[in-house]
Amino acid sequence: MEPHAADLLLTLFHFVIIGFNLLGWIWKSTRKLHLIVIIITASCWFILGIWYGIGYCPITDWQWHIKEKLGEYNLPGSFVKYYADKISGKSINASLIDTITAVGFATAALLSVYVNFLKDRIFKAIRHPH
Repeated sequence: MEPHAADLLLTLFHFVIIGFNLLGWIWKSTRKLHLIVIIITASCWFILGIWYGIGYCPITDWQWHIKEKLGEYNLPGSFVKYYADKISGKSINASLIDTITAVGFATAALLSVYVNFLKDRIFKAIRHPH
């Protein structure tokens, strides 16, 4: 595949994954898939992260290799930082980006656990106390 097309596809794939990670828990029809995607993302960040650095994303790794072929170098460790800088036109503090990313991800993961496992039990207990 041509590098520009591969870069574009990986960018779109990244944005879809990020959006789904943040919002997929909302719709009942996507909640199970959302939980799976959250687990896969966390596994990459924390299990593969043991070897490659916490927060490791294989998609970012692949995309950065393509961007280097396209002549981009000194890329940040984070896709989110890359696009935050690109969209804002400024270099945003990497720690701030990582914190926002981690808080957003943790919030979505907790909401996914809640809607997949706890919500119905809690409402059932409220409606039918013992």
